[in-house]
Amino acid sequence: MGANSQARKDLLAVLYNNHHRWLVHWLRKKIGCSEQAADLAQDSFVRVMASQTNLHALCEPRAYLTRIATRLLIDSVRRRQVEQAWYESWVGLYGNDASMEPATEALVEMLDLLVAITRMLEGLPEKPRKAFLWSRLKGMPYAEIAARLGVSVVRVKQYIARALLHCHDILEGEANGEGPRH
Repeated sequence: MGANSQARKDLLAVLYNNHHRWLVHWLRKKIGCSEQAADLAQDSFVRVMASQTNLHALCEPRAYLTRIATRLLIDSVRRRQVEQAWYESWVGLYGNDASMEPATEALVEMLDLLVAITRMLEGLPEKPRKAFLWSRLKGMPYAEIAARLGVSVVRVKQYIARALLHCHDILEGEANGEGPRH
């Protein structure tokens, strides 16, 4: 183990010991659930460990941890919203017929995919995002989308093309190791 690696581990330990309890308390005040606060705090420190952040240069560790925890909290809320929307759609299609429910593993994969798509589309302006979702998820005709958005059918086609190109660029960037571009 190199000296730099050991020094980083030591800094992580100090950061954890000095701020973990505070972060859990801060999160508990925000969300009102001790268990979820503890999970998010732990996930925040996992993110710090996985990051390449120079911990020596960290002037405001609580602000840094707060930013990470807030992003994780937003991701958690988004995921719950996607799960709820998926569940409502499922019940709308199949009712409570247990024989139609997908396997747990397939459900997790679908939800992960929906969360990823949601993140990709967040980088788009509102009208292209709505046009894409209405077209692809609801099967809405372009003319109806145009009427709802107050634009021409040609503009709807441009919006959808823009959304597809946006998603393609993100996926291509991730495939090239660039990570998501939001």
